[in-house]
Amino acid sequence: MRNEHADWPAGFYIAPRLNVIDKKTIEAFKVVPAAVAGDCMGRNTGTMNMHRYHDDVSITICGPAITVKVRPGDNLMIHKALEMAQPGDVIVIDGGGDLTQALIGGLIRTTAITKKIAGFVVDGAIRDLAEWADGQIPVFAKGHTHRGPDKSGPGMVNVAITCAGMVVNPGDLVIADSDGAVAISASQAENILTKALAHLCKEAKIRESNENGTSDPERFNSILRQAGCPV
Repeated sequence: MRNEHADWPAGFYIAPRLNVIDKKTIEAFKVVPAAVAGDCMGRNTGTMNMHRYHDDVSITICGPAITVKVRPGDNLMIHKALEMAQPGDVIVIDGGGDLTQALIGGLIRTTAITKKIAGFVVDGAIRDLAEWADGQIPVFAKGHTHRGPDKSGPGMVNVAITCAGMVVNPGDLVIADSDGAVAISASQAENILTKALAHLCKEAKIRESNENGTSDPERFNSILRQAGCPV
């Protein structure tokens, strides 16, 4: 089998943008919090230890992923990904969790606003925090530093990556909010959406009963009995 990277310099590769989840499905997912999507995916997937760098806690990201794998501290391929991005795309960056140099800052933010990017999820550092704070472009990252990036590569665009403990493939639907981020493949999207909407309805009923003081103790007592605990 021919290696698709064979004609590229070592460590460099740029694949086309993938458009595999339709706009109607993406729009329907915008009411689904990351935690709910994660619950419907087994509660064991998604990013870990990511931080919100925009002030408004209610701002969320929901859109198809353009994935970028970079050498820690180098953002050459992030610029290429931005060039390729379309409105509503989410730039998801595998920077190996390195915090010694920022991968994106205020200048990239300006480009992203112009391109109408949905937001960034960065397994690495960012800088120019005062500019990101207004939430025009939501950003979730591992940390921050004033130290700027290199621009020499290597790196890859639109390949499978790992971002803060989460596997992301190009074209996956990425949902990110103040709790974290999850990636949903096109093959799972319809099933997860159905489950997530049902889960939201279930939570709404539980919340209402909690507020009214009418929650059913059997919800937890049955679990305790199954564990052999007398209640």
